[in-house]
Amino acid sequence: MGVGGENPIRIQSMTTSDTRDVEKTIEQIIRLADVGCDIARVTVQGVKEAAACEGIKSGLVSKGYEIPIVADIHFYPPAALQVVESVDKVRINPGNFADRRASFKKIEYDDASYAAELDRIEDLFSPLVEKCKKLKKALRIGTNHGSLSDRIMNRYGDTPFGMVESALEYTRICRKLDFHDIIFSMKASNPLVMIQAYRLLVAEMMTLGWDYPLHLGVTEAGEGEDGRVKSAMGIGALLLDGIGDTIRISLTEDPWAEIDPCSRLIRFAESYMGKGISPFEERFRDFKKIERRAVSLPPLLHRDGSVLLKTEAVEDVASIGCKEELGRVLKTKNSVDGLIVPKSIDHLEKAGIGMITDPVYIKQASEIDHLPSLPSILFFKPSTSRLHEGRKLFEALRAKKIEVPVILCFDYDCSKEDLIIHAATECGALLSDGLGEGICLSGPYDLKDLKELSFNILQAARLRTFKTEFISCPGCGRTLFELQEVTRLIREQTAHLPGVKIAIMGCIVNGPGEMADADFGYVGSKRGKIDLYVGKTCVERDIEFSLAVPKLVELIKAHGRWVEPEPELVGTN
Repeated sequence: MGVGGENPIRIQSMTTSDTRDVEKTIEQIIRLADVGCDIARVTVQGVKEAAACEGIKSGLVSKGYEIPIVADIHFYPPAALQVVESVDKVRINPGNFADRRASFKKIEYDDASYAAELDRIEDLFSPLVEKCKKLKKALRIGTNHGSLSDRIMNRYGDTPFGMVESALEYTRICRKLDFHDIIFSMKASNPLVMIQAYRLLVAEMMTLGWDYPLHLGVTEAGEGEDGRVKSAMGIGALLLDGIGDTIRISLTEDPWAEIDPCSRLIRFAESYMGKGISPFEERFRDFKKIERRAVSLPPLLHRDGSVLLKTEAVEDVASIGCKEELGRVLKTKNSVDGLIVPKSIDHLEKAGIGMITDPVYIKQASEIDHLPSLPSILFFKPSTSRLHEGRKLFEALRAKKIEVPVILCFDYDCSKEDLIIHAATECGALLSDGLGEGICLSGPYDLKDLKELSFNILQAARLRTFKTEFISCPGCGRTLFELQEVTRLIREQTAHLPGVKIAIMGCIVNGPGEMADADFGYVGSKRGKIDLYVGKTCVERDIEFSLAVPKLVELIKAHGRWVEPEPELVGTN
């Protein structure tokens, strides 16, 4: 199966079974293949898992399945050397293949000591490269934002620059040995960091004259709509620019649940092919923190990004995030900022919901020159190629020094599953570049669904935090507890904490580093045991599983991050 070049975009997923359980792993891979997965990854912690891969591969072939298998390696190079004989590709993490787990301590390296570290890496890595070359097996150099080595972080920082350099160090060894069956990945749980890392890598490859394929993914994206929005934002923004050859949407769900949103995202990206405008000149070549446009916001817009809805009437105030108390309608932190309506709705306006009865719409940048006067809010409603036309509009506004706020008014008419993918991709691609002051989604959908999706998009774009952010891994053969059930329990008790980030990691490989910027972490350390973290610091070890969720809540309270949940919204007709 080919990857990159003229080949189609491939879909990947990963088994959650114990790799040593050959039959169960075969069963999961077959189920993945049957629903459209092109490439399956299995975790290989040690020699027992490596040995099992021979049986997994031969068992699949005997059942008529030729799906390529990728061995996932962390911390243990000998397992990679053994398993490469049985699988089609080996994934190594340059942050921990030759380095120990990061301590996040300041370590000084002069040029000589840094060069000595690179020589050490070459000694450890070269045997695997030579064996891949001999056996004609592929190698994925998969950087993760949360697992950069101390050496990289001390020289390049915990940044997209560090992510790229971490991969390039290993690639230079491959090229030195004339090995080129390489694919890169630059994963992060923050879609903005992920987008910047891939863009920086592509820019660097263009400078070097390299052309290796890319595997795209937002790691630890979570579950449900949250996980799909984060993934579509990160992966989709790149796919729509023609970047990416394989993808995985990493969900805290069964592996086969990942395939459908992947397929929808690929189909949507393919619909963009050939519809772009002239190449978009990146305004963020230094890949530092993206700065938003300097605009003056009218009172109804929110400084962290606005949510508006277009409607003829509001039958239930709960659908727009309001609540009713003693006959009065009140706003909540989850209320929309404004409504585009034929005429003002008095009781909602009194509650503080903005009313727009005469929006000024434009479909493309050229219409700016024909406006009789500059409105206080510009509503951008393109009919095609929303991302490309949006970039063209914001470039025109910048060139003309027009600093009016812009609301992205995107209308959709597709299934709800596609709506999540399409809106998160298009709105997210613009918002993640600092383009747009809010969104107004419309179409044949419930107002509540549109509202919740809009807020989820703003939060994924790191603009407006309205609820707890969960960073939860999808699970694999290393997972030490029932990940989906624990994630549900933690979400039920803590989902009302805006601004708090909670990481839920199935094993110690994914913690503390993979938690990246989480405030609190829940990490499987042994069978039936949990470690709790504050940031990247472990504060309690080996907690009995049954006590771990209550202790996590106690920890959040002890650090002053707890608020009592608001009463359930009550609608009114």
